[in-house]
Amino acid sequence: MLLPIALLPLIAAALMLVARPASAAALTRVTGFGNNPTNLNMYVYVPNNVAPQPALLLLVHYCSGSASGIFNGNGRDYVNAADRYGYVIVLPEATRSGSCFDVSSPQGLKRDGGSDSTGIMSMVSWARSRYHVDPARIVVSGFSSGAMMTNVLAAQYPDVFSAASAFSGVPAGCFATTDGSLWNSTCSGGRLIKTAAQWATQARAMYPGYTGGYPRMQLWHGTTDTTLAYPNFGEEIKQWTALHGLSQTPSFTDHPQSSWTRTRYGSTGTLATIEGVSIAGVGHALPQTGQLAYAISFLGLDRTSAPPTTPPTTPSSTPPSNPPSTPPSSPVTTPPTSSTAGPAACRVTATVSAWSTGLTESITITNTGGSAVNGWSLNFALPAGQTISSGWNASYAPSSGAVTAKDASYNAAIPAGGSVTIGFQATHTGNSAAPTAFTLNGNACGVG
Repeated sequence: MLLPIALLPLIAAALMLVARPASAAALTRVTGFGNNPTNLNMYVYVPNNVAPQPALLLLVHYCSGSASGIFNGNGRDYVNAADRYGYVIVLPEATRSGSCFDVSSPQGLKRDGGSDSTGIMSMVSWARSRYHVDPARIVVSGFSSGAMMTNVLAAQYPDVFSAASAFSGVPAGCFATTDGSLWNSTCSGGRLIKTAAQWATQARAMYPGYTGGYPRMQLWHGTTDTTLAYPNFGEEIKQWTALHGLSQTPSFTDHPQSSWTRTRYGSTGTLATIEGVSIAGVGHALPQTGQLAYAISFLGLDRTSAPPTTPPTTPSSTPPSNPPSTPPSSPVTTPPTSSTAGPAACRVTATVSAWSTGLTESITITNTGGSAVNGWSLNFALPAGQTISSGWNASYAPSSGAVTAKDASYNAAIPAGGSVTIGFQATHTGNSAAPTAFTLNGNACGVG
């Protein structure tokens, strides 16, 4: 039987579709995903090799941004990791003038309040049901306006999100306004200062009556940010440590790069309860190359099953390993000081990471004796021109010359064969060498 000529192009097209090789995964627009009171756009990225029960990353763009902008731009490492680990990415897109998200209005700061967060959660629900998402692995990350929304969503929907990572944001509720504006200059300028308890109360008010736990939170900020000023970083830490019932004193501090100060609260590993990363000399320009590798590990996206339960909050002196994803290159380091001391009941390894007029130093004290040390003081000679400006895991006095570092309450005991790591940041006038003449409780220490 002869087919009508008009059908031949359609048949040919159908044959082409059948014969065409499978195309690469792409960012796809979704409509009709549910309640969407502020007319947001929804996009989704599903990798070709999606996991059987994948994690879900909600990735929220910055002001003047778009879903495709963050997908193809500074969020690209998240996309590449999705191809590797098989998780799904949902990308909301603001459609109002300026393309900022509402983290200011009363409706925007209330669970199911009828603004942007309501539409975003409709997207999350749609993706959960369609892709058989692991409910224990729903996480959120955002940049700038998206970071502010990340804080808000984690406060409003703590029963949905297991972890969050916010780059250059502000505390949940900090941008609240009552005049219809979506901009709060007091907050953006870093002038809205509250106690930790006040910030926690403001977050809890977004989901009244909720008594459960809150997501793990990772916070990033540049010290020279003038768009969402750097003091907001400290206010965020206040809020999230309080929501988790934690002290604002870090359980662990290190410097993955010379300009970074990373603090962890509650627990000390890659899956810490709270993690803050302060980056010296950087403005409103996060994330930068390589930083998302750390966020991917913190959010537990670099695996194909749910991460273990967050470890207990007992601090540990053992430094955690860096994220398994390739981190940024390490700073130039000064080799440990060579040993001139004879046999001793202690050994010290001191490593310096220096820049033009500053440095950070990590000191590991190992108990080489046969019995535990209970309570310790480490004395050392700081090179001329160096002045300690801050420290972690010990108290330091004086700030220059012959310095004594005394234990913190949580690391006072060093078992036989065990070690503890402390550190400090200092300025220098040209000499960035490591200290010398280490003694532990009066006993000379070997070095190296």
